[in-house]
Amino acid sequence: MPVQLNHTIVHATDQERSARFLTELLGLPEPVRFGPFLVVEAANGVSLDYVTSPAPITAQHYAFLVTEEEFDQIFDRISERGLDYWADPFHSQHKQINRNDGGRGVYWDDPDGHRLEIITRPYGSGA
Repeated sequence: MPVQLNHTIVHATDQERSARFLTELLGLPEPVRFGPFLVVEAANGVSLDYVTSPAPITAQHYAFLVTEEEFDQIFDRISERGLDYWADPFHSQHKQINRNDGGRGVYWDDPDGHRLEIITRPYGSGA
């Protein structure tokens, strides 16, 4: 079997708030409890397993490949919530989306400062 990413643990100050933030914006199924985790399943079988952490949160980056139609739906939800968004991970291109590799991409932060991203084409795939 080839190596595949199966899951990652996402530390949060409030796992329920953070897991629901992600599922609502991305239009994913409700998170499912598994032990101390709230599990968010992506369509490719990779899960983000949210856990409430008493330690300070170190922000991470999570990128999701979506279709053009999904991008529009997610971007509408970001806009409807009045969330800040950027065209880049360094937050230097505020209220913009990128058009890298002939697709579209946008970044925004979750409640704990994790950088979330949606893209319609994998980076490096060419325009």
